[in-house]
This record gives sequence, C-alpha cells and structure tokens, in this order.
Amino acid sequence: MKRLIYALILVLLIETTSLGQQSLVGTYKLVSQVVEVDGKLYEPVGKAPHGYLVLTPTHCIYFFTAENRKFGTSAADKAALLDSLVAYAGTYRVEGDKFLQTIEVSFAERENGKTRVTTMELSGNRLTLKTGPIPFPRDPSKTMVSRLVWEKIE
Repeated sequence: MKRLIYALILVLLIETTSLGQQSLVGTYKLVSQVVEVDGKLYEPVGKAPHGYLVLTPTHCIYFFTAENRKFGTSAADKAALLDSLVAYAGTYRVEGDKFLQTIEVSFAERENGKTRVTTMELSGNRLTLKTGPIPFPRDPSKTMVSRLVWEKIE
C-alpha cells in the first residue's frame, strides 16, 4: 500500500511540473523590450519591435529585431542589421519563477552551450522575462536589467 501511495505522489509531482510548463507552450509576439543600464531606461529595439518566441513542451525558438530596419548593402549597413537582431534556439525548463534556456544555436556563436536564467511572470496571455542585474555586454563596468514582454497569440 505504501508503494502505491509513493508511486501516486511521484506521478502527481511529475504531472504537476508538466502541466505548469504546458501552460507556457505556444507562440508569443514581442510587445516590448525595456533595458535599464545603471538606472537609465531605454528601448534598444524601439517602441515597435518585431519578434516571436515559440515554446514547445521542451524547446524554445527566440527571435526579434528592432523596428525600422533597412536592407543593408555596405559593410556598415550589414553590421547595423546584425546589431538589431537577437535569435537563438535550444531547450528550456521552468523551476519556480525561473525560466532557464540552454542555447544550442545562436546568431552570436559565443552564446552556444550557455544557459540563460531569467525570472518569469505569466499574467493572462502576457509573459514577462526579466534578466539581471547582470554586467552590460557593451560596457561590463555597468549593470543592466532587461524586461521582455511577450503576448501569447496561439
């Protein structure tokens, strides 16, 4: 009888984790990104960024670009396009309010194999992912916090 009860508890624990993660599964459209660097707020991809986050039960694809991008022909134009892009894919898991993404492929090769840890808040059809405080990539002497707001569309 004890074994049956332990087995039932184990199944419920496994199912509860799966159901919690299942509620995240879907396609999200990027609503906004606000970055705070040493207390100053800015929107690095503009007020109307373009992007999607696709979550399956185990994998995520993350892609967004800045507003008003222009086709690039010169090396400088092409570099500006790259600076206005974020894209990666990999696996993810949820631990409480933590959303952990292990990056398998990325627009920036240096990210491959790393695990990003963000704080997640799910409210209705809105998913907010907060990173930081962490060193600001462009100037590690500064500290940054990033907030991405996604809206579930399917």
